[in-house]
Formats: sequence, C-alpha cells, structure tokens
Amino acid sequence: MITVSVAIPCYRSAATIGPVVDELRAAITARPGYDYQIILVNDYPQDDTFDVITQLCQADKKIIGVNLSRNFGQSTAKMAAIPYVTGDVLVFMDDDGQHPTDQIFRLVDKVLVEGYDVVYARFSHKKHGLFKRVTSWINTRMLELNGSQPKGITISSYYAISSIAVEALKKYKSPFPSMGGYLSHVAERYANVDMDHRERMAGRSNYTFRKMVALWLTGFTNFSTVPLRLAVIAGTVFAAAGFLAAVIVVIRKLINPSIAAGFTTSIALQLGIGGMLMLLLGLCGEYIGRIYMTVSNMPQYEIRKTVNTPAPEKEENDGK
Repeated sequence: MITVSVAIPCYRSAATIGPVVDELRAAITARPGYDYQIILVNDYPQDDTFDVITQLCQADKKIIGVNLSRNFGQSTAKMAAIPYVTGDVLVFMDDDGQHPTDQIFRLVDKVLVEGYDVVYARFSHKKHGLFKRVTSWINTRMLELNGSQPKGITISSYYAISSIAVEALKKYKSPFPSMGGYLSHVAERYANVDMDHRERMAGRSNYTFRKMVALWLTGFTNFSTVPLRLAVIAGTVFAAAGFLAAVIVVIRKLINPSIAAGFTTSIALQLGIGGMLMLLLGLCGEYIGRIYMTVSNMPQYEIRKTVNTPAPEKEENDGK
C-alpha cells in the first residue's frame, strides 16, 4: 500500500477545511493500492478552526491535527507538518479549495513514477485578485534572481516532494524557514504540471502587503549572498558617479571661475548617496539580525496541542 501524505496549513478556514478534506479522501482512495495521511496545521489559534480540525481527527484517525501557539506564517506551518509525515510522497496544498484535489495524482505520479524531487502545479489562469497575482510574480522573480528557484519552473503552493526531500527538511532548523530555497540546495529534479485553478470556497485571501514583504525578505536573503553582492555593486556605482560628478564640477570651475558653487548638485548627491548608504546598512542589518536570532536558538515554532499523534521524536522546536 502506497501512502500519500498531504499537509495543509490552515488559517481561518473553519468553513472550508472540512469539504477540502472530504474531497482529498475521495480522490486518493479512488485509486486502488493507495492510502492517505492528512496533516492539518492550524496557524491561527484565535478562531474555531482547530475545533473543526479536532472533529475531523476524531472521525478519522488518519488525520493529524497540529495547533500552533500563535500565527507563525504559512512557511513555518508547513515545516510544523514535516515531523509527522510517514507517507511515500508529501503534497502541500491550500485550505481554501482552490487547488483541484481530483488532480492530485498528476503531482504524485511525477514524483513516484517519474522520479522527480519537487513537482509544482502550474496554473495558467489563477482565480486570484490582481494584488495576489502581482506579488506572486515579484516573489518568483526575486527567487530566480538569488538562485533559490530553478529558472523556467513556476512555483505555487500546490506541490509534491519526494521522501528524500522530506527527510532533508526534517534537518532544517532555521527560525526563518524558506522551504523553496532549502529544497533548491538538496533537490535536483524539478517539474511543472499544468492544472486548472478553482474559485475559493469561501472568504478571501489572507495575504497582506506586510506578509508578502516578509516572505520576500525571507526568500531573498536565505541561502544566498546575492543581495550583498548587489549592494556592493550598487555602492560601487554610486561612488563612481559621485567621483565623476566631483571631477566635472572641478573642471567647470577651472574653466569658468565665475560659475557659482553647485549647491543644488551637492545636496542631490548627498541625499542620493546617503539614501543608498542607509539602504545598504538596512540590508546588512537584516542579515545580522537573522544570524543573531538563529544563534540565540530562537524556535522555529511552538505547538499548543496535537490530535491523533504523539509528540514528534525529533527536536524540532529547540532551534538547534
């Protein structure tokens, strides 16, 4: 019997997670020789989502419920599911019903049959708003720029990973998890599978601009020194521009002593160079802050309660 593990980060999804789970069970059990394991990680303990998850777990022992102590973010919620995975392949998907559960084996077969490590669903027409589509496009371009994502591969939150990738993720302890960036260093074979994107069952996207900025920073700075190299290049360009401007001013003054001192030019140069210096210092501070919190054993997440599972054997919360 082949087991398909499905991990679903849940955020204010009391109205949708039940139908999503029902669709999943029907889709997986419809294929002979396959069984399922479903891991539901509640990333918003302030509402009644975990009450619904608990009811699902009580009705089906193959469903595991994990309630985090607070909102840690989708990436961390995915990492919280990793210690409980026992299947031959792991699929991540959203809790809002937009991912077609009846097409899950298009991802699974790419991993189990064709031997790919990571397989992303690619949606030609996403049922997202303009803000979500634009921010997703920016995030993809940034990840390609710093080498955290293979070029030519479209990422999405509906994807499957091999058991080898799962075992690698069990060793990942960073308090600022970037699963895609980490997998790019341990996995080699990537693929896309075209799928249709569905409408949300209820509600609207919970991603805000602040959350997207946090996601960009994590993805852009983790596993890469490209931002620091870009900062060096930018600093060099601005320094060269400032030196060139100074030479031009001196030559003009020598040629025509009557020319007034360039007050406006000086102020513009100072503001431009000063702004760039502040930006570079902020970038360096971002790296230093992450280093500090990592060496301080900041936990990746904390679990408030679990259902249908003992405490994981690995020390996932010690931050080591």
